Parts: sequence; C-alpha cells; structure tokens
Amino acid sequence: MSHVPHFRFAALAVILLAAISPVAAQMAPAQQPAQEEKRPVGSSTAGVYRPVLDAKGRPITAGGFVDGAPVLFTDITAASGLSLHKTRAGTLEKKFLLDAVTGGVALFDYNNDGRPDIYLVNGVTYESLAGKEPLPRAALFRNNGDGTFTDVAEQAGVTNERFGFGVAVADFDNDGWNDLYVSNFGANRLYRNNGDGTFTDVAEKAGVAVSGAKSPVWSAAAAFGDYDRDGRADLFVAGYVKDPPRPGTPGEKLVCPVSFCGPMGLPGERDFLFHNNGDGTFTEVSKRAGVSDPNGYYGMTAAWIDLNDDGWVDLVVANDSVPNYLYLNRGDGTFEDASLLSGFALNEDGRAQASMGIATGDYNHDGLVDLYLTHFSDDYNTLYRNEGGGTFADISRQAGLAASSIPFLGWGTAFLDYDNDGHTDLFVANGHVYSGVDKLAWGTTWAQRPLLYRNLAGQSFELAPAATGSGLATLYTARGAAFGDMDGDGKVDVVLNNLDAAPAILRNVTASTHHWLLLDLIGGPMSGRHAIGAVALLQAGGRLQRNDVVGGGSFSSQSDFRLHFGLGPATKVDSLEVRWPSGLRERFEISAVNRVHRLQEGGGKPVAVPATPQTKP
Repeated sequence: MSHVPHFRFAALAVILLAAISPVAAQMAPAQQPAQEEKRPVGSSTAGVYRPVLDAKGRPITAGGFVDGAPVLFTDITAASGLSLHKTRAGTLEKKFLLDAVTGGVALFDYNNDGRPDIYLVNGVTYESLAGKEPLPRAALFRNNGDGTFTDVAEQAGVTNERFGFGVAVADFDNDGWNDLYVSNFGANRLYRNNGDGTFTDVAEKAGVAVSGAKSPVWSAAAAFGDYDRDGRADLFVAGYVKDPPRPGTPGEKLVCPVSFCGPMGLPGERDFLFHNNGDGTFTEVSKRAGVSDPNGYYGMTAAWIDLNDDGWVDLVVANDSVPNYLYLNRGDGTFEDASLLSGFALNEDGRAQASMGIATGDYNHDGLVDLYLTHFSDDYNTLYRNEGGGTFADISRQAGLAASSIPFLGWGTAFLDYDNDGHTDLFVANGHVYSGVDKLAWGTTWAQRPLLYRNLAGQSFELAPAATGSGLATLYTARGAAFGDMDGDGKVDVVLNNLDAAPAILRNVTASTHHWLLLDLIGGPMSGRHAIGAVALLQAGGRLQRNDVVGGGSFSSQSDFRLHFGLGPATKVDSLEVRWPSGLRERFEISAVNRVHRLQEGGGKPVAVPATPQTKP
C-alpha cells in the first residue's frame, strides 16, 4: 500500500515560515491545553494539558491499573539479585540538568556463555566528587542461568566511577569478545574485553575519550556501526550540553522555576564520529563526514540502521527540544543531512519535540524500517512510518499512539513482539525529571508506570491493560531500557535502569502458545562480528517480517543483538533471507522453530542482487 508523505509538506512549510496549526487543534477537548497555568520552559512540549486521572483520582502515570487483567510482565528484580544496586546522580532534589538524565543499560554476552548479561551505567553525587562518600559504581551483572545475576563489575574492571550516561556495545577489534563504551560527563571509557572475564580501559590510547578532566564534554549517548563497510565497528558519540550548570560553576546560580535549568537556553555540545582504523585506534572524522552537529543540538540517543535499503547503515539522532537528525549514508564516507526533508526532524505539525529514546522496527509488514520516538510529558510520542526512499510520515494519531502518551515522560523504548503473534508491539519506559512533581497539581508523577502497546495486525495499536500488581503496574524512575530473551523461553524480557532507585527486570510471562525464533548472526570479515546493519527478512504463516541488527537505540542503551521473531501459530519458516553489511545476500534453511539459530555469513545460499540502474546527478 502506498502512502502520501504528507509530513514533507509540513517540513517545507517550516522552511517558508508558513503558519503551523497547533497540536491541540486535533486533540479531544479534554486533552486541549489549559491556558491559565504556566510551566517551566526547560524542555519543548506541546503546551499544558489538563491532568488525566484514573477512577480513584490518581494521576494516570501512577494509576489506571486493571484488576483481573492478564499479567504480561512481572517484576523479578528482588529474586534476580539486582535489588541491592542503585543508580544515583547529583542530588535527590535534582537541582541541575546533570542530575536527571542517567543512565543507559546494555544487555549483552560479555563472557560468551550464550546468556545475556547486564551492564548498568551509574552517575556520581556531588558529595562523592568532594570525597565525602564513595563514588557510585556501574554494575556488570553476570547471568547465572538460573534466573539470578551476580555483580562482577569490580573484578571485571568496569565500575567507571565517573558521571556516566550512556553505553554502547560492539566487538570493535573483532577478537570475538564484546567490548563496552561508556559515555560520561568528562572522559569516556572504552573497555576492551580481555576474554578472561576482565576489561581494560583503552579510551585514551584509542583516541575516543573525547574529553579530559580540564575540559569535560557531556557525551550523552554513543552507538557503534560500520558506516564504511570495512568490517570494523565505528563509533558515534552524541554531545548534549556544553559546560552544564553544576556546583562550583557560574551556572550554579541560575534560577529556574520548579527545578533545574535547561536544556533550552544552554549552549549545546557537538557530536563526534570515530572511524575505526583497525589497529586499536580511531580517527575523529565527524566534520569530514558531515555529522558533527554544528548547530549544537542536544543529542540524547543515536542508532545505526539501514533506513533506505541501499546496503549502507544510516544514522538517526534523537535531539532534546530541537529538530532530530537523520543522516543518509552516501557510501563514500560522507552523509546527507536529510533530517528535514525526510520528515524525521519535526512532527506532523512542523514542531520540534523533546526527543529522548528511539525504537526501530517494521510494525506494518511492508519490509521498511519505521521509527518511534519518546518525548517529554505534555507531548505525544511519535511514530514515523517509512514511506520509502528515505522519507517518513508522522502517523501517531492515526495509529492510536498519541493521546495516551501525553501525560508520560518517555525514555527507553523498543519494538518487540511480546506475545509472539508475529506483529511487533511497542514498549515505553517512563519517569519524570522533576523529583518534586508529585507535589504539584500537574497530573503526573516522578515515578511512572511503563506503557505497552499491542500491535493490531499492523494497522494500529491499543494500550495493553496494566494488570494490578504486575510489572506494567509498577512505578519506576526509568531512563535506559534494554530488551532481549534473558531466560531462554522465547519471550522478550526488559531491563530498566532507574534513577535514584534499583534497576528492574521485567520478565515476560505472557500466556501464549505461539511459536518463535531467535537468530544469532555472525558476520564475516567484512561485516563485523555482530553484523550491525544486517537485515533479516522472514516469511512465515503468509506474513513478511523484518528485523535489523541495530547499534544503539532505546535511550542511550544497547539491547541484545540477537534477532527475535514471533511466528504466531506457524510451525515452520517458509523463507529467510539475510542481507549482510558486506553486501552479501543469503537464504538460510530453518529446520526447527522455538529455538536459537546461529547463522554464519557465508553459510547460506547466495541470493542474486538485482542491478540498480545508475542515475545521473
């Protein structure tokens, strides 16, 4: 089915400074802004909305629970061994912007035992920086294979003990072991996996520390991806705010309503692209490549994925309160900034939103990658449908995703098939940035429940009920979220990194007889170990599904690289094609469902690639 890329006209209208209709014009009366109340202006929103309360008078962000509803996820944090860990940042009062954004989470296999482990980024407190208390530490939880995890961060040498924010994962040296990159305010870390359960920080030697102690740079997010198809993982780092307010700086005296100042009104930090030289070092090439962010936009999350199916990974960046970036890979080491004309920079009203997290996936079975962004409260989360040719349309309202998300402040997110019915659903982790918001009559809360949207046959979404007492009815101060099957039962689970609280593991307990498949793609010399950018196209039960190996995404996090497919009632796979980053296309025979299949590049049957006619510029 073809769709009119109506967003492009809205984007062009912005260029021509034409009038843009307000977002409230398309909302129901109960959702229209209440003009009599004023709010702080730290982040871009759609206006001020009347509080949404449940039947018991609770803000919907901390209510709306349904007795007797099916339990889809259950919180197993206490039994898992993660409950003693706590992510901390700045002050409990959240006096500064630095205090409110930590931190990312990675779900990856660090010791090659086939089980996903968990890395949780931590921040620091100002008391710890002054030597008055120990520095908070990041955690590396080893998956014990029995539902429990053991923190081995100290033994592994990955505690960071810096003001951490995001995490990226790749085997950057192609030695068969997953490495970690941690983005900080200050020097970043590149933890090279030694293959013996320990890591060594080689960031300075590799040239990717970004900043030193005397000139700290706030790197909010990072993502690995091989943009030049040389088989080596390159690294993108998104900058957030330059010289942010904090104790002992001139910005400490800035006075803003309710809580901290920013990001709007503060200078933004540039972005960085590090080319992997293949000898353990990287070269910074962002200006040459065209992705340096000369506008100084506030980068929050980045993801590498092939958006226009030309075989080269493209780059998307979620920016806070300013237009988003979409860079199309030209295949010559440079990128086209297609942010505005693609439709991704702004929403359908031609307005920038306070973007936090990125989800990527094909929700409507057309074989094209769609994008979903989470935003600040008093605004809706945005679903961008891929129209083909590198263009996108905001169809959030038509898809049933807009109104229900407005009271929530969204962070980590992903497309996932939670019930294995063959349709990719949506998960959103939430939590406010103002710790005192519960005391205000805004109809929102500091800790918030997650949202799960069920995909209705690729046409629209409906909000899954939050069963009382379940993981969907538990309140979290969530930031990063990572997704993957942690217990080998074929269902996608969720890990949340919660600010000023313990992390959370939400185990998927959805009652389902549907079948599933998990693919572990092993790239060859020109695709990299994890084959970031690879595309798997699967036909089963008369339905096309697409899944991509994505570098980054969610909120400053990395999910399990293995590709999960729900198959519904289908008991066999009709066809499976893998498009490797190297350019090779292969078909693989899948002998059985309900299991993990490891696919090695070169082990399938090659697929002829049709010639693409050359066009003159």
